[in-house]
Amino acid sequence: MTHHTTSVFNRRAKFNYHLYDRFEAGIVLIGAEVKAVRTGNADISQSHAKFIGNELFLINASIPVPGKKDYSPTRPRKLLTHKSEARSLLSKLKAKKLTLVPTKMYTKGRLIKLELALAKFKRQAQKRDSLKKKDLERDIARDLKNIGDD
Repeated sequence: MTHHTTSVFNRRAKFNYHLYDRFEAGIVLIGAEVKAVRTGNADISQSHAKFIGNELFLINASIPVPGKKDYSPTRPRKLLTHKSEARSLLSKLKAKKLTLVPTKMYTKGRLIKLELALAKFKRQAQKRDSLKKKDLERDIARDLKNIGDD
């Protein structure tokens, strides 16, 4: 039996943030949202996680559910972590002024999980540098490929 895993990635995370430790959290969804995520119909590129009280919530993740009245696709959703993990995260966030950024949402068996990373926001200049570096690497790869074709 093969496990079909659907993944929704946050491709902006690496560009906007320096990513550090990653960890997995469960997410509380309603049935129609689960179906949407399983079909890859979710957007976590504009979202982040934050503590409200001692509980962790996913903020601004868009999971559209067609035909549902009085439903907000970007409502806050509770994240499930072990108490000890939540405590350690809270202290790291406060001590180092970090943000919790979702990098991936995926299915694991019947469950839907969220991969979160501790992250620090990149300044504009750092984003430019990473773009320049990517362009350079692309140019070098192209040149090397062309040398092989001669």
